[in-house]
Amino acid sequence: MSSVVDILLWGVLPYVVLLVVIGGTIWRYKYDQFGWTTRSSQLYESRLLRIASPLFHFGILAVLVGHIVGLVIPKSWTDAVGVTEHMYHMLALTIGIFAGVGTFVGMALLIYRRRKTGPVFMATTANDKLMYILLVVTLTAGLATTILSLWDTSETSYRDTVSPWFRSIWILQPDVAAMSEAGLSFKVHVLFAFVLFMAWPFTRLVHAFTAPLHYLFRPYIVYRSRDRVTRSGSVPTRRGWDPVGTQDRHNSGYRRSGSGSTRREKTGSGRR
Repeated sequence: MSSVVDILLWGVLPYVVLLVVIGGTIWRYKYDQFGWTTRSSQLYESRLLRIASPLFHFGILAVLVGHIVGLVIPKSWTDAVGVTEHMYHMLALTIGIFAGVGTFVGMALLIYRRRKTGPVFMATTANDKLMYILLVVTLTAGLATTILSLWDTSETSYRDTVSPWFRSIWILQPDVAAMSEAGLSFKVHVLFAFVLFMAWPFTRLVHAFTAPLHYLFRPYIVYRSRDRVTRSGSVPTRRGWDPVGTQDRHNSGYRRSGSGSTRREKTGSGRR
């Protein structure tokens, strides 16, 4: 039978976190759209940023995909396609360690850049410092959980404890007993993640909800020349294709007379 603490942590707290994330995001979007930004500091320093930012973002994306696969896909599905527990474990460890280390290195470079670059450090708020602390602690707990599983193979697999509990939350039937049987490292990692998610809507991390993914699918913008001179072999210029920015100068300098000849007219008023 689950204790009161287990019920509060794994049966009640997840819905409190969801309420804060959803409500906080709606509030932030409604009352602080101007602050819904990454507050980019690329103008202050770009050399380290070109390395650290892709490393962190692609690393955290790989971590997110790994968590979705591990928590959402039931163990019976992977067993049905012939993926043994050992194969899955080694694959998850390999991808998880590389993704976690890449994310950690990228975040370390971002923190170093923010601390050592004067203008960037001056633009750092207390909110940003809290965000970095939560990211570091949560990521460190996750990496520790992954690395510890290499030595402690006797610990119950998270696919038998954390994963069923995670899926049960979304059907409003939290499996508190399953999560209470998980290892201590998994519980600590989940609790730190709860704190990070509750702070998410109130930090610059909120920009992840409006990432410009449509840029990957929008068509290219093609710029064409609109020269008046018809080149040999080209199609004659049609009406309405005047060069941008030269229409006024053309009209003021040359004007076609009624007989079809072109003559230059003076646009000034002459000597007074």
